[in-house]
Amino acid sequence: FDEAHQLPGTASLFFGDNVSTGQVLDLARDARAEGMASARDCVDLPKVCSVVEKAAKDLRLTLPVEPARFSLTQLEARMGFDNGLAGLIRELDTLAALLETQAQRSEGLENCWRRARELIAQLVRWQGGGEKREQEGQEEIRDYVRWGETYTHALQLNSTPLIIANIMQKQMSGHPRAWIFTSATLAIQKDFSHYCAEMGLADAEVAAWDSPFDYAHQAVLYAPTDLPDPNTQGYTEAVVNAAFPIVQASGGRAFFLCTSLRAMRRVHELLQERLERADLDLPLLVQGEGGKNELLERFRRLGNAILVGSQSFWEGVDVRGQALSLVVIDKLPFAPPDDPVLSARIERMKAEGRNAFMDYQLPRAVINVKQGAGRLIRDETDRGVLMICDPRLVGKHYGRRIWRSLPPMRRTRALEDVLAFFG
Repeated sequence: FDEAHQLPGTASLFFGDNVSTGQVLDLARDARAEGMASARDCVDLPKVCSVVEKAAKDLRLTLPVEPARFSLTQLEARMGFDNGLAGLIRELDTLAALLETQAQRSEGLENCWRRARELIAQLVRWQGGGEKREQEGQEEIRDYVRWGETYTHALQLNSTPLIIANIMQKQMSGHPRAWIFTSATLAIQKDFSHYCAEMGLADAEVAAWDSPFDYAHQAVLYAPTDLPDPNTQGYTEAVVNAAFPIVQASGGRAFFLCTSLRAMRRVHELLQERLERADLDLPLLVQGEGGKNELLERFRRLGNAILVGSQSFWEGVDVRGQALSLVVIDKLPFAPPDDPVLSARIERMKAEGRNAFMDYQLPRAVINVKQGAGRLIRDETDRGVLMICDPRLVGKHYGRRIWRSLPPMRRTRALEDVLAFFG
């Protein structure tokens, strides 16, 4: 597995369950079309499909329009959610019973019947909190968290394992062979214990090799002084004000990596204003105005652009040469504490008497910062500045752990040093 730092998150999704109202709408559409093709005389089928569609849309409408994530407690507190879910299951039951009477008439109708039964089973399993896992023991049930995520037109209900170590151990013991996990960011100061514990790699052989890059001469890590606390109002404005002289000195050629879409949009807006005021003709790109690969191609081709991005651009991006000479990180990338899966993991770790922040949240943030920092130097001839704006990097004891985990770039807190580097 390359980029194996992503594997814990990927495995959580892969070994979890999810079902969405979008799947229900697809089923209703396909069942209607199959009925028109093979069962025109079944006049009830289009009507029942419409009722199912309405039930799916009504369930989505029990939650706010803006896409978001919701814990189980938040879902159950929403007026109409429980009744809406029960109603959707009831209408799907009616559709499945009707499709069963028509299933022999075509392969398409039989497939729709099977899909309806599968969707009912998934919704009932989610609704019941994992009773279907009872044969695997109560501990197994406690290891899953139920939550929901809304999109513009759909609601997805998820059941995600909180611990994947035991799942991965079962997978590996069932397939005796060599398992190799590689990434630039698996270790924290050459210590793999966090990753091994999370993945259930009890007796793994570990090895770390230093980078071939001469960071001390190729790069500068800049932590500006006098920035406010990241949670204060006006923090994003302060970040752009602190970074703008460096953007001017570098002649663009910059990535602005933000920890949220809201901050990304605000940074883009503020940079646009500053560039206009300074009469600087530097192309400004922002995540979302084109596909990721298309934006990167434009960035490389322009040679003096500023690209403002969020999570998509923190990793898996390779821009070599002078086109990228400055990477600005607005905040330390701690996952939002209201994320339902993270919240459940924290509660579980606290119940076990563990320090969730030091044992889980901080190591994840270290790995994410290292990924963002890794965008800067991609070649033996690259040169550039990494600017991390968050004052917690230097001001908090845990920030120093992140500081020490970063590549051995020359460190500075003086703007003059950075300007001299570009000069």
